[in-house]
Amino acid sequence: MSYTENVILEQLDLAFKGEPGRYYPKVQTQDIKYNFFLNLEHGYCETAGSRIHLYADENQWAIVFEKSGYQNRATRAEIELDYIGNCIDYVVDKYPERNYISNSSNIVLIDNNEYEKIENGQGITDMENFELIGENTKEIKVRDKLIPFNNNYVDYEKVGIKLRDYDNPKKLIGFGDLIRFYYEINPGLISATEDEIRKHIPKSLKKLMTIDKFHYNPNILPRKQEMYQLISKILVNKDASYWKPTLEFNNSWKNWESGNL
Repeated sequence: MSYTENVILEQLDLAFKGEPGRYYPKVQTQDIKYNFFLNLEHGYCETAGSRIHLYADENQWAIVFEKSGYQNRATRAEIELDYIGNCIDYVVDKYPERNYISNSSNIVLIDNNEYEKIENGQGITDMENFELIGENTKEIKVRDKLIPFNNNYVDYEKVGIKLRDYDNPKKLIGFGDLIRFYYEINPGLISATEDEIRKHIPKSLKKLMTIDKFHYNPNILPRKQEMYQLISKILVNKDASYWKPTLEFNNSWKNWESGNL
């Protein structure tokens, strides 16, 4: 065994603090390293779904945080995958002046061209158009597939989505509302596939489990949280039966404010 629970918790703590872990590649002094961690409250992302994937064998381990949502600064819906482990194929963006190394990968669900095409254009003011889907929209391209669009606001409210209550007299569906609605009625539509998740870890690494519901706490170091203590135990023992949380699940987007900047 080449890793311990303490080693895993140490790497989680570093990612939590945004500090590069011990397994990052050696770089030049001008290069920049990013170490991202699951964030359900990001001001630029209107969070929809979240999951945690665990992989391990005798010598290698990996944790993959998955989050879907609407990126309001980029005007697109994405899946964000953040990788922590001792076998990560880090993303390296190369530029003449420096390289950028990251543990994060993104998958586009709805691109900005599609959002531009479906954005309302019948509003009296700009705000009656901004990030609202036109009522005559019939279908929306999600991952290059056309999906029928439901513009009945009542169906959105039934699953807990609160539409924008200002500059929205027709109760149009917001760009972020759409992704949350998909998550509530068809989560697979906006979830990463196994091939996508494995893109930056060894293909042969055994998957132990996917955690769909968990207790999220953005204020306490991982090593002091029950969830991450259980995750490290699962990885070291390669046994999903150690997943016996006692804290209430709270990772639903309904419990966290996000995408508000």
